[in-house]
Amino acid sequence: MSSPEYQHLLTEQDGPTVRITMNRPKSRNSLSAAHLAELRQAFEAAAETKATGIVLAGAGPVFSSGHDFGDMADRDLPGMRELLRLCESVMRTIHAVPQVVIARVHGLAVAAGCQLVATCDLAVAAESAGFALPGGKGGWFCHTPAVPVARSVGRKRLMEMALTGDPIDAATAERWGLVNQVVPDAELDEAVAALLKRATRGSRQTKAVGKQSIYAQLDRPEADAYAIATEVMAATSQTPDARERMQSFLEKRSPTFGD
Repeated sequence: MSSPEYQHLLTEQDGPTVRITMNRPKSRNSLSAAHLAELRQAFEAAAETKATGIVLAGAGPVFSSGHDFGDMADRDLPGMRELLRLCESVMRTIHAVPQVVIARVHGLAVAAGCQLVATCDLAVAAESAGFALPGGKGGWFCHTPAVPVARSVGRKRLMEMALTGDPIDAATAERWGLVNQVVPDAELDEAVAALLKRATRGSRQTKAVGKQSIYAQLDRPEADAYAIATEVMAATSQTPDARERMQSFLEKRSPTFGD
């Protein structure tokens, strides 16, 4: 998978993995409207492949510094709504794609950059990484980045990040649940690949439905969550891959799943 038409991204497919790299290092991978539009396009394109995993990375010294203020300063209210809704659509697309999406985080992930990390299904951070919602100590609060961060770290820790604006280091991010794993910088790619391999084994179709089911029931009242999960689990019990899993267990053999 090669996409030379992108101005702000690099994309490639290596076997079962699509790699999307934000490639605006001089602007610290800040998220302009054009950059966000390309991100959405790249995830949509990856969704149409037979890949099982997507790695989101950033080129240069940081993962992403968040929204591009140069693209925001002159926007009126309708223009700002349009930009923020575009950003929201990128986050929703990450949840909607059938692949497992893992963030490869080095350097800083700030504001909407932190939002990206929290939105990805999984995240591995280098020891040098840092995370912040800096709006709390400035003049414009990080309202939208707080949405997925809250769902990762919980209320009290979200409030600490959002109200103080202070960065947290990678070890704290792991302890709080913002990332899955922290490794030495030199081991980052190896750790990303290892976690992605474990997270993508088994039936591709089952994994895709499972991911979307989790997001559908997450944060709903327990009864509603069970209603969603029960119906999806019952329905998917009739798929060929589910039948194969049960039959292979009974026959004491390794399962063979479809594409």
